[in-house]
Amino acid sequence: MLTKTRQRQAPTFPELQNYFRTLSDTARLEILDLLAANADDMTVGDLARRLNMSQPLCSWHIRRLVKLGIVRIQRVGREARCSLDRARVQEFQRAVKTWLGL
Repeated sequence: MLTKTRQRQAPTFPELQNYFRTLSDTARLEILDLLAANADDMTVGDLARRLNMSQPLCSWHIRRLVKLGIVRIQRVGREARCSLDRARVQEFQRAVKTWLGL
């Protein structure tokens, strides 16, 4: 069975604004750094322990990254496994380069 893949459009200026606002927090940058460094998914609990923060606070930061579309969550039982959406990050990087005229 063939499935259609929905192609995303380039991020708009308001999406870029939200991108920078979301990445302005050190904790969220640290979460992205850990996810980028690991080829495997990481649980929210693993991320919280590695960053020495509470799990609810880590979940709050992850929700912001998920809403932006650069982190994916997959539920496995009671665990929430996080992974970096590298393709979406590249879309934002291309949009920033275009916006800056590079």
